[in-house]
Amino acid sequence: MKPEFTSTLRKQRGQIIGWGLALAGLGLLLVPFYKSIFNESAQMIELLKSYPEEFTAFFGDFTSMSTPQGFLDIEFFSFTPLLLGIFAALAGSGLIVTDEESGRLDLIASQPLSRVQFFLSRGMAFVITATAICMLGWLGMVIPLGNSGMDITPGQLALPFIPLLAQVLLYGSLALLLSLLLPSRRLAASVTGLVIVADFFVEGFSNIITDLKPFAKFLPSHYYQGGYAMDGLAVVPVLSFLGIAAIFSLLALWRYQRRDIRVGGEGGWGFRLRRKPALSEPAA
Repeated sequence: MKPEFTSTLRKQRGQIIGWGLALAGLGLLLVPFYKSIFNESAQMIELLKSYPEEFTAFFGDFTSMSTPQGFLDIEFFSFTPLLLGIFAALAGSGLIVTDEESGRLDLIASQPLSRVQFFLSRGMAFVITATAICMLGWLGMVIPLGNSGMDITPGQLALPFIPLLAQVLLYGSLALLLSLLLPSRRLAASVTGLVIVADFFVEGFSNIITDLKPFAKFLPSHYYQGGYAMDGLAVVPVLSFLGIAAIFSLLALWRYQRRDIRVGGEGGWGFRLRRKPALSEPAA
């Protein structure tokens, strides 16, 4: 089990470096910029009040940018679930099915490793990869924190990354489950991406269109705190995200244990339309 875990984690080093350094670089640029926002907060708030309501519906109340919580929520945490959702959709959907479509999974399955152990090894590697990406994003904000003028501690700054990580694990587990239910990895990633984008836009438009509010209550983004988690982390939504992710993972494990491994290539839907018998030619 350990060799499979370390091998999977080694393969995901590029994702950790790429996604993690991207978030860290964004934090390194944003955090020092807060000082100039704070020094000109009155003029900036007056300017931001002129922004259309449709724009602020997706990114939050721009008049709160004079506070560290509001600034980081709008400039960073408002869109990172959508950004890391791309990582979750691609990584989760390819966790097992990529090897199956390339013809390697049947060779891996022949090794003295049960399907449960194999599944858990891949799953734990994904969790650590997602955690490492969020930690690098946090580190990128902590480094310039001392000269930013923000009256927050590194511990407070870590709080918004907890619901962010929980949401990434939720999307990743959904992509994993869909990859074992749908014919191909790319279809599972596409469906997961569609869910993530729909979640983002329905929650945003629900702030404008009241008819969407009942639907938004069933979406993860409705309970996502963002930068305001620094004022106090809401534990119940985080535990709910993790609980749903665990359910998706258990269903994926159940499906993986009971499916036949393909030799290679993409699969089918598991059903065929019955063809009509050909009409016999009339006798001469």
